[in-house]
Amino acid sequence: ICTAHGKGREHDFRIFKNSKVRLRKDIKCLGDKGYQGIQKLHSNSQIPKKKPRGGKLTCEDKKSNQKLAKIRVLGEHVNRKLKIFKILSLTYRNRRKRFSLRFNLIAALYNYELHLSQTEFA
Repeated sequence: ICTAHGKGREHDFRIFKNSKVRLRKDIKCLGDKGYQGIQKLHSNSQIPKKKPRGGKLTCEDKKSNQKLAKIRVLGEHVNRKLKIFKILSLTYRNRRKRFSLRFNLIAALYNYELHLSQTEFA
C-alpha cells in the first residue's frame, strides 16, 4: 500500500518512479491521491477519485473512496508501527544488506503482537 507525504518532502510517487522498482502484475497497489498516474505504470492500481475542480463527487465515487480508505487504513496502521521503530521515519544509516532483515524482524514482531491481541479476545 502506497502513501504520500505532506509538503516539504519529495512525493512518494516521484520516489517510486525514480526507483525503477516495478510491481508484479498480480499485486494490487492501493494508493492515495498523491499517486495520480500510477495506473499508467501499474495497471492493477487503485486510487481514490478526486473531486473535480468546482464540482462534486457522486455518491458512488464517495462510497468507492470510503471502501478504499477502509482497506488502506490497515496498511497505514502497519506503517505507523514500523515508524515507531524508526526504521521508516528516519534515514537508515546502517548496512543496506541488513535493512531487509531488520525490516522483516520488526514486521514479524508486529505480526506476533497482532496475533497475541487476537488470541486474548478469542
